[in-house]
Amino acid sequence: MYKLKVAKEHLEQQYLDLIHDISEYGTIEEGRNGKTLVVIGANMYFSLKDNTIPLLTTKKVAWKTCLKELLWFIRGSTNNKILKDQKCYIWNGNSSKEFLKSRGLDYDEDDLGPVYGHQWRFFNAEYKDCKTDYSNDGVDQLKNIIGCLKDPSKRQSRRMVMTAWNPCQIDKMALPPCHILVQFHVTRKNMLSCSMYQRSGDVGLGVPFNIASYSFLLHILATHCDLVPYEFHYHIGNAHIYEEHITPLKQQVKRNPYKFPTLEILNKYPNIEDYKLEDFKIHNYNYHEKIIMEMKI
Repeated sequence: MYKLKVAKEHLEQQYLDLIHDISEYGTIEEGRNGKTLVVIGANMYFSLKDNTIPLLTTKKVAWKTCLKELLWFIRGSTNNKILKDQKCYIWNGNSSKEFLKSRGLDYDEDDLGPVYGHQWRFFNAEYKDCKTDYSNDGVDQLKNIIGCLKDPSKRQSRRMVMTAWNPCQIDKMALPPCHILVQFHVTRKNMLSCSMYQRSGDVGLGVPFNIASYSFLLHILATHCDLVPYEFHYHIGNAHIYEEHITPLKQQVKRNPYKFPTLEILNKYPNIEDYKLEDFKIHNYNYHEKIIMEMKI
């Protein structure tokens, strides 16, 4: 079992140490889409106190792209065209007709099947296509969690779990989910934390997004449910670096992190689906220059 030490000087150092340790001690594995260096079982922790948002600073994180995807999940959408219309292209490789065909799926281009948003909001509802209205079908896991968080008599529950991993529908998804389970916790009556388990973590490109995305989600739910954002605990089953990413990541580990920025959510809405990109403002985000890496699909 690989165990990452908790960095004391700057919490981003955990990520840099993970890159270093995979590069030095990871095993070479041939996977579905190329060679990787792998360690099994990595953990990180990020404080979200004082409205901190852990956007990595040793390279620029495209936080608006990340937030667009998260809001798309929250609305239960599986239609990539909605993201493309917002100039968010991270799902393009997995939504092409060619890729869908390779998965044995006969969906129209941009239809991703019952991926994250479908499971969060309509868990196990029979999937037809990305344009079908699934309201009141399946299990609305996110709505149930919000109900608990808003109720002082229920918010200490240890059952506030939301999963994207649905074995019944994996073969209908363009891509099986990587970040598969999140659990929310309220301590000290109003301090909101979450723990997220990710079966597979692309350390170069995916993990910085995942850190940002679930930290954004926690902040949104804290605002929406009148709670105080506290901590994000991150657990990765298979943490890996693609062969093509090793050289650029070795550049990144030489950089010194800056202080994390803060997040201001400008509005609060009665419905969780109503939050939009313009409601989020990032303050004091300082970062090193961009590092170019190609996404593996």
